[in-house]
Amino acid sequence: MLSRFFALSRTTHGVLDIAMPGFAALLWLGKFPDWPVLLLSLLTAFAGYTAIYALNDLVAIKTDREKFAGGTINEGYSVEASAMRYPLAQNILSARQGWLWFGVWYAIALVGAWLLNPVIVWIVLAAAVLEVIYCRLLKVTYWRTLVSGLVKSAGPVAAVFVVEPRPALPLLLLMLVWLILWEIGGQNIPADWNDVEEDRRVGAKTIPLTFGPERAGLIVVITLVLTTLVSLFLPLIAPIPLGLPYLLGTACIGLFLLVLPGIQLYQKRESRQAARLFDRASYYPLAQLTLITIFVLLHAWKVG
Repeated sequence: MLSRFFALSRTTHGVLDIAMPGFAALLWLGKFPDWPVLLLSLLTAFAGYTAIYALNDLVAIKTDREKFAGGTINEGYSVEASAMRYPLAQNILSARQGWLWFGVWYAIALVGAWLLNPVIVWIVLAAAVLEVIYCRLLKVTYWRTLVSGLVKSAGPVAAVFVVEPRPALPLLLLMLVWLILWEIGGQNIPADWNDVEEDRRVGAKTIPLTFGPERAGLIVVITLVLTTLVSLFLPLIAPIPLGLPYLLGTACIGLFLLVLPGIQLYQKRESRQAARLFDRASYYPLAQLTLITIFVLLHAWKVG
C-alpha cells in the first residue's frame, strides 16, 4: 500500500534531491552540523520533498488524466521508474488519500522548519505556492520552467538558513542561479521532452513544444554548460579552502553528468536521450554532495 504513496511522491527521485540541501549546508558551513540538527534537517527535508512532489500530482490531477486518456502512462526514468506513476490519474489512489498524505508530510516539514529556523517556514510555504503556480501555468507559458527552478531551489536555500541565519545575499544569489540552471537544463526540459506527445494532447506550453527539438536542445546545452561554469565559483561561498582539486572535481561532474548527455540530446533529439539526461542530472546533487563531503573531511583531518 505504501508503494502507491511513494509513487505519488516520487520518493526515489526525492531522496536523490535531498542530496542538494546536504551539499548546500556543507558548502556554507564547512563542517558537519551537530547530530540533532543533522537528523532534524534530514527528516524535514524528506517531509518537504515528499509533500511537494505529491502536491504536483494533486494539483495537476485533471490535466494528467487528460494527458493519458486513451493512452498508456510510460514508466518514466530509471530514477523513478514505476508502473504506478501518476497514481491519482490511474485511480490507484483517491484524491482524498493523496491530500491526507500531503497534509501529514507538509505538517511535519513546517514543524521541522520552525524548529530549525522560523525563517525556513516561509520558504516551505513559498515552495507550495510556487508548485501550484507551476502546475497552473502548463497551458499558459513555457516560462513556467523558471518557477520550477525556484521550487527545486527551495530545499537548498532552506538548508543554508539552517547553518547560516544571515547568509550574504550575493552568494545566496550565486547558488540560486546555479540551482535554477541545473533544474531547467537537466530536469525540467528533459522531463517535458519525454512527455511531449502527452503534453501536445492537452495543449501544453513547454519549451520542447514551443521551440521544437533543435532549439530546445540548444537551450539544454547552454544551461548545462552554464551550470558547470557557475559551479566553479561556488567555492567563494565555502569558509574552508577547496582549491584546484575541488574545481577539477566539480568540472568533471558537470561534464559527465550534464554537458555530455546534454550534447547527445541536442545531436540525436530523441526521447530516450532526454530520459538519459534526466537520469544523469538526477545524480548531480549526490555527486556534488560526495565531492564536498570528501573535502570537508580532509579539512577536518588537517586541522584536527
